[in-house]
Amino acid sequence: MHISRRNFFTGSLATGAALAALPSVAAAPTRRLRIAHLTDLHIQPELDAVRGVAACLEHVQSLREKLAIDGPDLIITGGDTIMDAMAAGVARTKEQWDLWRRVKSNHCGLEVQSVVGNHDVWGWTKETAKTTGAEPLYGKQWACDEFGREKAYKSFDRGGWHIVLLDSVFPFEDRYIGRLDDEQWDWLDADLAAVPPATPVAIFSHIPILSALPIAVSGPTPPGTASMSLPGAFLHVDAARFQKLFAVHRNVKTCVSGHMHLIEQVDYQGVRYLCNGAVCSGWWRGKHRDTDFGYALVDLHDDGSVERRYIPYGWKAV
Repeated sequence: MHISRRNFFTGSLATGAALAALPSVAAAPTRRLRIAHLTDLHIQPELDAVRGVAACLEHVQSLREKLAIDGPDLIITGGDTIMDAMAAGVARTKEQWDLWRRVKSNHCGLEVQSVVGNHDVWGWTKETAKTTGAEPLYGKQWACDEFGREKAYKSFDRGGWHIVLLDSVFPFEDRYIGRLDDEQWDWLDADLAAVPPATPVAIFSHIPILSALPIAVSGPTPPGTASMSLPGAFLHVDAARFQKLFAVHRNVKTCVSGHMHLIEQVDYQGVRYLCNGAVCSGWWRGKHRDTDFGYALVDLHDDGSVERRYIPYGWKAV
């Protein structure tokens, strides 16, 4: 077959033009940070919870051997580290924190950052806890001391991401609701304003900021009721204010929570809301609504994208 020089170059140009018209393939995002999100540990002396938490921490640190995947860069505990301090006396609260401190020291070699959960707060149920509210460790102070910081909220930079740990639990009547107070709102406004727009932000809270789970787990609406009531203890009552804030700071890419002991993903207006299951699952008595004892790996990429994988660590209720 004879191909002239002119036909060869004409064909080459046509082929080049066709290839140029094809859509370019974007490079795959690069993971910058892998966080193990261990939420709702509810450590206590009963139900073999101490061994369960230890088994979870050891599983996190042996992912290469167990699942042939890279381990995390750090651990974030998502609140409710201990079983309960709200209604517990001094001795019981101290016992639970001692257990957590000992298990972490003996079974964890990774950096641990922690969110404060409602059950980490000491003495809000005053009648049962025998508190007055004037004790030096009352409220969140005990948890803050255990976590080694002055306030129940903080932020830090890691792996090209800005990480925010919120305090989402505030008293309401004899219980609590999910929200921020004015002091923390002022801090969060200033904190996000100081982050360069190109730096992606991940926010961790105990109570979900935005979630459909409260609808899924709510009981039946009474006949003749025209509206559904969602408990303020299940999600942030100031969710609308977060939406306004995130509309200004488009680099907020994900909000990660626990509290519900269930797994969920909601993508809304460019933010991925992830609620993860619990280390203790059904408070160490078994699975909670078919959600296994586990933790999440949250991968944060250089392009601001986020991926989550929930990992059961093999625990069975005693």
